[in-house]
Formats: sequence, C-alpha cells, structure tokens
Amino acid sequence: GRLGAQQGPAGLRRTHRAVRAALAGAGRVPAVRAGPGEVGVRQAARRPRGRGRPKLGVVAREVTLLPRHWEWLAAQPGGASSALRRLVEEARRREDGAGGLRQRREAQYRAMLALAGDLPGFEEASRALFAGDTAALAMHFRQWPGDVGNYLASLSANDAG
Repeated sequence: GRLGAQQGPAGLRRTHRAVRAALAGAGRVPAVRAGPGEVGVRQAARRPRGRGRPKLGVVAREVTLLPRHWEWLAAQPGGASSALRRLVEEARRREDGAGGLRQRREAQYRAMLALAGDLPGFEEASRALFAGDTAALAMHFRQWPGDVGNYLASLSANDAG
C-alpha cells in the first residue's frame, strides 16, 4: 500500500501533520511513524484491558490536579470521570468556534510550510493567514506555482465554509 495509508488521507488533510518515514533497508517497506499525540492512544489501546468499559474505548490515564480541583470533581454528579468527560465534550463543542478556526489555520500553515516554505512571499502569506486577511493570502497563492497555490487556496475555501 501507499506510505501513510494506515492513517488515512482524510486525517492527514485535516491536520497536515508531517508523517516521517524511515527506510529499514533496501527493498523493505518504509516504517511510518505517527505524531506524538497519536502514539499514546495506540500504546494505550494495545495494553491489556482491565476494569472499566473496554467496549466503549474508555482508556485509563493519570491526571494531576490541585486538591481543590479533586474536591470539586468529587462533588459532581456521576463522579470525577463523568465530570471530566462532560467538561471535555463541552470544550470540544466550543472549539467549533474560535478554537476550531485556530486549529484549521494551524493545519493550513503546516501545509503551507511543507509546500511553499521556500517560495517568495511565504512569510507575508503566513502573516496574512493568521491575521485572517483572505485577500492578501489569495494574492500570494496566485503568485505561487499552479498546483501549490490551487491546493492551498482550496484549503482556504474549505476554511471559509
């Protein structure tokens, strides 16, 4: 299969995180390494399952909090785990606003860096991206080679929609 096919192209398009390949030797299939956040989830999934709700994909991890935080969590209906899950879900819903925009811009920046980091106007385009100046950003895309500019412009169009 293709390099990185296990991660799926949709995931790469969403984050544009770099995928590093290490050739193990002549004629061998390259080994694909995931980014740092993905490794912990995979390692946790491989561990022998203990208590909890394995069918739901619940993974136990350590959390370090101040005593007042533990007291507040303990007083919540359903206990600390339930309260933490609710807080995370609420934060994820809020991210669909400004936080989601920031993540999309950072993903677009990573794509720009990989594809156009050495091209003239990259720094100015980066500033325009994070300032939300779509007109200046589109101008830089038009000055770059066709495929590069078109692809990055399509990311901007997806970001606006």
